[in-house]
Amino acid sequence: MFRSLTLASTRLTERFLPDPYVLVLLLTLLVFVSGMLFEGQSPQAMVEHWGKGFWQLLEFSMQMVLVLVTGFVLASTPVFARLLGALARLARTPGQAILLVTVVSLVASWVNWGFGLVIGALFARQLARRVQVDYPLLIASAYSGFIVWHGGLSGSVPLVIATPGHFTEKLIGVVPTSETIFAGFNLTIVLALFVLIPLANRLMLGHGARPVFVDPDRLADPTPSTGEVVERPAEHLEHSRLLALAIGGLGLAYLAVHVWRQGGLNLNIVNFGFLMLGILLHGTPHRFLRSLEEAVKGAAGIIIQFPFYAGIMGMMVGSGLARDLSAWFVSISTAQTLPLFTFWSAGLLNILIPSGGGQWAVQSQVMLPAALELQADVPRTAMAVAWGDAWTNMIQPFWALPALAIAGLRAKDVMGYCLVILLLSGVVISLGFLFL
Repeated sequence: MFRSLTLASTRLTERFLPDPYVLVLLLTLLVFVSGMLFEGQSPQAMVEHWGKGFWQLLEFSMQMVLVLVTGFVLASTPVFARLLGALARLARTPGQAILLVTVVSLVASWVNWGFGLVIGALFARQLARRVQVDYPLLIASAYSGFIVWHGGLSGSVPLVIATPGHFTEKLIGVVPTSETIFAGFNLTIVLALFVLIPLANRLMLGHGARPVFVDPDRLADPTPSTGEVVERPAEHLEHSRLLALAIGGLGLAYLAVHVWRQGGLNLNIVNFGFLMLGILLHGTPHRFLRSLEEAVKGAAGIIIQFPFYAGIMGMMVGSGLARDLSAWFVSISTAQTLPLFTFWSAGLLNILIPSGGGQWAVQSQVMLPAALELQADVPRTAMAVAWGDAWTNMIQPFWALPALAIAGLRAKDVMGYCLVILLLSGVVISLGFLFL
């Protein structure tokens, strides 16, 4: 049965899943028409919602470009490549490689989503250079660990409602992380996924539609050139170790001050740390720039697609589609089932609004008053939004773009395996919200 499910999923996505750019265009048209049909919006109004939202994720888009670029640059340094290589040597068989990359990705994503998104794909490249394993499944396994991020230390929903002055404080007060991230129900779900996902990925090995084995030479990191003649003053600066040491040292000094003042770990700090370590460990500006040139080649998809998703978000929110979709799930809920239906609605909404912060801004206005009215568990309802947001990331190419760019694969190459993880994890998380 499991073999049939895996085979059907991989064949389905290979046959019907378009390129992520084509998908975002189709989603744009779908939401545009839905706003007119279900919300009575005029074409002009939908165009305005789309245009106003189109550039709302510019800052976030740049952050995601830097997640990819700085992660690639850091991984291509000799020191970091050796560290990943040493860890990769622990895997001697394809099954061990699948299990190891999944566990590493799960741990990294639970600690920080930006770190986990990159480290899994980078580690998978190292494993593929040492073990002959189905490469798309290996990358899918690396990406599958990302599902736990919103139940982890960098989850935006639990961190927002734990911050004094958050926009729903008058409604629910400040909710400590002991009632969300470190609550028994949440840790149980995380633990269950830590067991389920590695085993599921291992069981899919050899059951895909067309296993693909990659030539290890294709995955080799760019090596710095040797024997270059440095004559001009400008060339001496480009090859200056002192310059790299000074800038990298300043960056690490800032990170030390940030940690000393108990600053939080966020996406900007992760990107800053990766960037400064990359500058420092490459040794010279010249080597850093060579690595950077390779890294930016994979950023095209992120640069062009994120504004379209921002436009979709603008139409969903501006037309009222997001609000009414959430309200429908509330209308069929009880105090016991509200977290479950919230999880499902968040998963559906995430396909169209793939931004945890943006989705919370929409759903919190419906789900939190409903939780208070039905006397449902408020922290559990908030975490249901968080888990729904993370859940359908498994079939949302928006978040897979950095990993796919690092791996050099297409979305259809990995989404069949991710669909299996979506189905299995959906059952586990649903049972958690219903019975824990």
